[in-house]
Amino acid sequence: MKSRDSKPIIKEGSVTYDDYAQLDDGKRYEIADGVLELMSPAPTPKHQVISTKILATLMESCQLEYIIFASPIDLILSDTEVRQPDLVIVPRNKIEMITKRGIEGIPSLVGEILSPPSIKRDRFHKLKVYAQYQIPEYWIIAPANEVLEQYALEGRDYQLLNVYGREDTVHSEQLPCASFTMGKILDAAADLPG
Repeated sequence: MKSRDSKPIIKEGSVTYDDYAQLDDGKRYEIADGVLELMSPAPTPKHQVISTKILATLMESCQLEYIIFASPIDLILSDTEVRQPDLVIVPRNKIEMITKRGIEGIPSLVGEILSPPSIKRDRFHKLKVYAQYQIPEYWIIAPANEVLEQYALEGRDYQLLNVYGREDTVHSEQLPCASFTMGKILDAAADLPG
């Protein structure tokens, strides 16, 4: 690892948020249980259009009650667990979670848009991490299958609550203002590869 002043950061043990904040190599990373993970390649154009469409749709109906973020934004779950979900939703009554470093605390909902390089990380690793940190709801958007999988926290683990297809209207107890179809989201990126 190299810091902003190009000196290598020699680190035995876990990487922390402070180590991560010193990086300036133009690449995107996450910290997974104290291990720095490179997030590359960059998301596809289709991924980005889907992300933008979900963001715009939710902002249209939810922005009075929630602050909605699209990646890149640091979700700092602990000093050694920093993620960059594609979607992060914070209730306005918990605005103190939003700091100059990113989001420090537990949001109401996070979402990930699957792409070939991220499938295993999003479906398994992040599912476990987000449950461990007790994020109430997790959405996995699977463009290839044209679905949104909705996971809700039950105890210490997520349970698959619903799978919304193209014509199903997405609803959420965590986000009661949400009401959209996956078709509306996916159609915005229909002509794009990826």
